[in-house]
Amino acid sequence: MKTKTRARSLQDLTAIRRALRDAALEAARRDAEVRELAAREQRERELFARTVGPVAPLRKAARAVLDRPRPHPVPRQRERDEAAVLREAISDEFDVETLLDTDDALSFRRHGIGPEVVRKLRRGVWAIQAQLDLHGLRRDEAREQLGSFLRDADRHGLRCVRVIHGKGNGSPGREPVLKSKVKSWLVQKNEVLAFAQARASDGGHGALLVLLRPGVGRAGRSPTTG
Repeated sequence: MKTKTRARSLQDLTAIRRALRDAALEAARRDAEVRELAAREQRERELFARTVGPVAPLRKAARAVLDRPRPHPVPRQRERDEAAVLREAISDEFDVETLLDTDDALSFRRHGIGPEVVRKLRRGVWAIQAQLDLHGLRRDEAREQLGSFLRDADRHGLRCVRVIHGKGNGSPGREPVLKSKVKSWLVQKNEVLAFAQARASDGGHGALLVLLRPGVGRAGRSPTTG
């Protein structure tokens, strides 16, 4: 029994020695590979240096900080306002007779509006909700006042308004200058569906009753002027 135990111990010792030897050989092989790699890299650097020659690093140049000019502000809102003014502009040169039908009583109805609408307008079926008096105003002033008045009436949802242009008694030659101008201006406004000369009790030859398109009115002050 003692002889067999001694044999196993010798065999184990031999295996351990063999393992240690193999590990030492593997470590030596790896060290040799690392040294070879380092030597190869060193040779490549030397070859590159001989090929390129002396190299001096670039100096950092001072960079100027430029102040970039900001773009000029674009007045977007003013452009939109001016475009709206152009869309709403009314011309003195517009000849209503060439585009729209009028009768002897200076009434007008837009295409699609029946003749009974004008008759009802003359009879006062629609109550006058606001009025604009253009007496004493120059032509340009009257045109601007009329445009503003119609926009306000449309915003407030008014349907029937009166525009007083006067009978022209104080004009040279007693000609009602504003009368024809107002008629021409009104037919150029999309808010206007029809108009007719007012009854005697509402101003007669010196005023027009104007029917405006239906709109969703907003609460606020009435645009009555006069």
